[in-house]
Amino acid sequence: MNPIFDFFLGPYEDRELSLIILEATAFFFGIASVVYAKKEDILVYPTGLVATVITTYIFFTDRLFGDMMMNFYYSIMSIYGWWNWARRKNDREFVVHITRTNIKEKWIGFGFFLLTMLVTYGVYRVFGAKIGPTNYVDIFTSGIFFTAMWYMANKKLENWTLWILGDLITVPLYGYRGWGMFSLQYLIFTVLAIQGYIAWKKNLSNSLQTS
Repeated sequence: MNPIFDFFLGPYEDRELSLIILEATAFFFGIASVVYAKKEDILVYPTGLVATVITTYIFFTDRLFGDMMMNFYYSIMSIYGWWNWARRKNDREFVVHITRTNIKEKWIGFGFFLLTMLVTYGVYRVFGAKIGPTNYVDIFTSGIFFTAMWYMANKKLENWTLWILGDLITVPLYGYRGWGMFSLQYLIFTVLAIQGYIAWKKNLSNSLQTS
């Protein structure tokens, strides 16, 4: 078999069919969510919720608690983001627009980053799971991704910078663990995040010129 196919399909030979179907479903809705985010479409949140809830369950069954917590955070933050993006002023104009983070928001984001890492580390300890080098990477990316999710929920341009960084770390991590489908997903996420940054930056520049 081709080495590429071995990499992506080999780990699934002994995988339960139900988990393969769930992973494929999460893969599809995850990609759809990022596509909608790039377009600044509120459908980013319902599609994202489907993907994160399924992925939370998958990682729980495999005792990957850092990844599990990351996706659990996604689910909670998706509900907040869905509400925040839907808010309108006088039932007409949307309240939240694309902006850059100010100093206060940068510090809040850094606080979320540290708090998320501490909570994720605590979850590993509570479940009595062995913490190896890759688990520390989980803990680190959990902080990055949760902060990115909060910035996205508030339409901050910097959310894409964090997504790109976290995705680039996650691609080889999931590949190393044998999660070929998720590794491919995060590779696609990286490309979409770069496109999302460009699209949002252009949107922000246009709004500043017309204001």
